[in-house]
Amino acid sequence: MRKLALSVFTVLILASLLLAACGPAATPTPEKIIETVEVEKTVIQTQVVEVTPTGQAAPTTYPRNETIYVSGAAWGPPSTWNPFQPGMLANATGTIGFVYEFLFNYDPLTDKFIPWLAEKGEWTDPTTYEVTLRKDLTWSDGQPLTAEDVKFTLELGKKYPALWFSPLWTNTGLTDVTIVNDTTLKLTFKDPLYQEWDNYLFNLPIVPKHLWENRTEEEITTGANEKPVGSGAYLYLTHAEDRNVWVRNENWWGIPIFGKPAPKYIVDIRVSSNNVALGMVVKGELDLSNNFLPGIATLAEKGYVKTFYEKAPYMLSANTAVLFLNTNKKPMDDPKFRRALAFAIDVPSIVNVAYANLVKAASPSGLLPTMSKYEDQEVIARLGYTFDTAKAKQMLADAGYKDVNGDGFVEAPDGSKIELQVTCPNGWTDWMAAIDIIASSAQAAGINIQAAYPDYGAWNTALQGGTFDMTLNNWAQMSNTPWTLYNLLFRHPIQEQMQSGNFGRYVNQQMFDLVDALARVPTTDEAGMKAATSKIQELMLTEMPVIPLWYNGLWAQWTETTWTNWPNEKNPVSLPTTWSGYWQMGGLQTLINLKPVAQP
Repeated sequence: MRKLALSVFTVLILASLLLAACGPAATPTPEKIIETVEVEKTVIQTQVVEVTPTGQAAPTTYPRNETIYVSGAAWGPPSTWNPFQPGMLANATGTIGFVYEFLFNYDPLTDKFIPWLAEKGEWTDPTTYEVTLRKDLTWSDGQPLTAEDVKFTLELGKKYPALWFSPLWTNTGLTDVTIVNDTTLKLTFKDPLYQEWDNYLFNLPIVPKHLWENRTEEEITTGANEKPVGSGAYLYLTHAEDRNVWVRNENWWGIPIFGKPAPKYIVDIRVSSNNVALGMVVKGELDLSNNFLPGIATLAEKGYVKTFYEKAPYMLSANTAVLFLNTNKKPMDDPKFRRALAFAIDVPSIVNVAYANLVKAASPSGLLPTMSKYEDQEVIARLGYTFDTAKAKQMLADAGYKDVNGDGFVEAPDGSKIELQVTCPNGWTDWMAAIDIIASSAQAAGINIQAAYPDYGAWNTALQGGTFDMTLNNWAQMSNTPWTLYNLLFRHPIQEQMQSGNFGRYVNQQMFDLVDALARVPTTDEAGMKAATSKIQELMLTEMPVIPLWYNGLWAQWTETTWTNWPNEKNPVSLPTTWSGYWQMGGLQTLINLKPVAQP
């Protein structure tokens, strides 16, 4: 069976993990953070570090009532504005979504695609997809955006295998792109992977042919693309060591359709640490922080900041933290041991203590709440797991794991000692607290697991090389399809370096076939998708090669000093986030819906 392509959404976040930023791909924090404390607004003493901009931009003042100040997406100065380097765009978030746009946007809160550059797209037969673009689309330099640009962009993936979307041609079945007229294209597939194609619709940015067709392969694949020209609602203005600045495109084609974004300027601040971000958002110097800020529950309850939910968990769920078990090592090669371990882990303490109720326990299916309709509740009720030390002990005993030498820890059925490590990168303080709980609760059930915190490089090498015992990963993100999660968890074939999933090297051809079968179900066939995911969940919870633990939050804290009408549980119209890859999943709609606060 043909090798499935790398999940588009997974590719978008791989390199951003390297930043250890508190964004969509890396929940843990790289800096020491403040403790949860009772505070009063009048006595906040958090120091704000003033950074003098260097590089291209001199210090600039923007009208406060026209400017939104945000943080939490970038942890370093930008080095590229190339939309084909998605993993590197975390420090220039907005390059895709602001400048470069997509055929569709996607709303994960309603599970609906939003026609964007495309007016519509449909399968006219099982192997032909027809795209109709909106009329009168333009690039920011005034040139028309037509079907030629879309065809050119798609075919770059065919021409240059180094581009992240080249599997569009090698794996999803695309064989030809034909221009019907200026606004219509027909795409021909052979044995199409419908689930994956739909994921491309809101993740593949369209570039202008007239500016890219004469570029070299190096310029297209690795060039910095300074001063980017796109079709979107904002233009790149300038950047400095501590900020990126975007300015509204007053000639954006989308204004008559979607409305004009409220802020004229967006200043994306790179703070030195999360405690600095906390002080800035409380004092109104940041309008929106997408940093992970422990202690924010206290401030939200006192009304100093706003969050999506007024009470716990305060944040939307953004991705699933999963414990990968190295199935090539004993006793993790034993499904009975793996299931017992799932019952031994004290997830409630991770939620209540490590995260102070800022996150939710994950479903055993691993699917985010936005994908809950694809859960088989009967399967979960029969095969799911909850924290139960006594049950974990009994399951271990029934499987032949007993404490032979009286040290309080079980030995394997063959009498060998069990000494395991659970890891996460050093400095990722919330994950460090979580694996401490994983280790201590496993020990209470009789499993000798110790927490270890290698530096990021060593951790990542072990993750991809398969030399770890068990470790955390959170690349299971918001998506339009459950296929992206299961393709990540059960990626195949197994290679020497597993760089984008199935880090525990779980081998089960039945599972691989089930994931492949899901990929081929049309996304319009909800019943077919549910039937396919039910089979995956049945085998997953029987074998338990991975253990979903909790949902990391879509960290978002804001004030209403300058801007109001933010999305929240009473007004759930969009996502309040600046993370890379999220502008096309509601971030831009948030800016469109904002309203300036009347100035005295």
